[in-house]
Amino acid sequence: MRNYGMRFLGAILVVMFVCGAAWPSRADTGAVRVVFTKGGFIVGVGGGRGVMVCKGKRYPFSVSGMSVGFTIGASTSQFSGHALNVRSPSDIEGSYAALGASGAVAAGAGGVQLQNGKGVILQLAGPKVGVELSAAVAGVTVRLE
Repeated sequence: MRNYGMRFLGAILVVMFVCGAAWPSRADTGAVRVVFTKGGFIVGVGGGRGVMVCKGKRYPFSVSGMSVGFTIGASTSQFSGHALNVRSPSDIEGSYAALGASGAVAAGAGGVQLQNGKGVILQLAGPKVGVELSAAVAGVTVRLE
């Protein structure tokens, strides 16, 4: 009887090990802050810098982007929020796409949710300063520094 109990316990441990090895590692959430300046007439271009804090470490990055559609004016946004589904810091790199509208006259607020090909989702919101009106398709590229 004791021999069967040990075999059963061994089989349970093997199944737990195999299932644990088969499941992907848990994704983390990082805190993100970005300052982004853009301007344009019809076509908008912009860039900025940001930092992601994940597991207590800071990862600075640069942001560049372009929008096509109705864009007029210039603005600076100070976004903060979260990067979701981050398995490694380099996952934040890549191209993000967005379709949306925003506006600012002297001061306003904006928000955006973007996703890259690695599944990282940036949820950002914050104040916007400048004079800008936009309804466009935008693309943003993030690169770690």
